[in-house]
Amino acid sequence: MRKIKLLALILISLAMVLWFNLRSSTPSIPTIAASPPKTIRYLERTLPQSIAHILLIPANSRFLVTPVLSEKVATVEEFAQKHQAAAILNAGFFDPANQKTTSYVVIQGKLIADPKENERLVNNPNLKPYLGQILNRTEFRRYLCGQAIRYSIVLHSQSPPAGCQLVDAIGAGPRLLPELTLVKEGFVDNANKRDALGSNQPNARTAVGITRDGSVVLVMVAQKPSAPSTSGISLPALADLMKTLGAEQAMNLDGGSSSSLYYKGKTFYGKVDLEGNSIKRPVKSVLLVQEN
Repeated sequence: MRKIKLLALILISLAMVLWFNLRSSTPSIPTIAASPPKTIRYLERTLPQSIAHILLIPANSRFLVTPVLSEKVATVEEFAQKHQAAAILNAGFFDPANQKTTSYVVIQGKLIADPKENERLVNNPNLKPYLGQILNRTEFRRYLCGQAIRYSIVLHSQSPPAGCQLVDAIGAGPRLLPELTLVKEGFVDNANKRDALGSNQPNARTAVGITRDGSVVLVMVAQKPSAPSTSGISLPALADLMKTLGAEQAMNLDGGSSSSLYYKGKTFYGKVDLEGNSIKRPVKSVLLVQEN
């Protein structure tokens, strides 16, 4: 009888050990950490003659980059107060004398600004030889391709890709990447020593770029207050900077005294006067970064 009880105890012990081992060897289900939300990244880069303020807006995020045109010129801070934007960068060219745009602007599929309606532009005898090029400069576009949003940088005359609808666009120029098109867009005429933007001289500049994955890069390069007359960046150097930031397409925006960027309640101005104080020139149009 004792042998039977002992055998029973041994069998129960073996069963318990086997059950424990099986339970311990069962693979646990790994915990998958939630991906962090895609959000705006701000970078500041000190360059030899300037300071670059950079915003990276990731592709397929909750943020949209869209143009806005003001009836009257306004600072980027005033645009921010009105539109409650996460970030703002000055954008297209305009004539400070009559406050009319010299860049095309399309918003929600409608042309709301046409440089051909600016009489100081189309009737300027000095610009007549370049008017065809001026009216076909580079623009930053937002397309709706099915349900997908796609950004592009192309000349004004270029048609949208097949299956895509043009939603927004704002012109400026010249194109920086994949190549610098100063002559093609009428900014430079070497034969007549024309260089409308002082392209090889350091100055405050702004630019927008698009990376391979569709992310948008906004850049404002500011002069150094300690060297107001010699600091800034040239357009060829700006193109190189955009390339280092991963942009495959890029274009120059209105620079000089218009250069300004707003982000998280702080405004950065690009141009400084001879005393090193920031110049805060109101602008006609901007690029807004807003939550979709």
